[in-house]
Amino acid sequence: MAFSVTPLGVGEDVGALVAEAVRVVRESGLPNETNAMFTLVEGEWDEVMDVVRRATEAVAARAGRVSLVLKADLRPGAVDAMHAKVATVDRYLREQEAEEPE
Repeated sequence: MAFSVTPLGVGEDVGALVAEAVRVVRESGLPNETNAMFTLVEGEWDEVMDVVRRATEAVAARAGRVSLVLKADLRPGAVDAMHAKVATVDRYLREQEAEEPE
């Protein structure tokens, strides 16, 4: 699942509050990555949703209003999908580059 928690009404600098959410995710022990826009977390539905809930609550504890965006790829049996998907795209890019005339 990719998710983004944004505190609202606390000014422009929200990094410290977002860090609270990321801390919850990292301490969960689930596979995860954070980039400039989203945090990815991988696992079973209930455990991922619990982490997202706790991360959101951590931000809400310091902000009166919170925006939450979720995007999920539900694929039973998939393992390490957040890396496998990128590896597949990279493979296709390499193949396309090899086919291009110089």
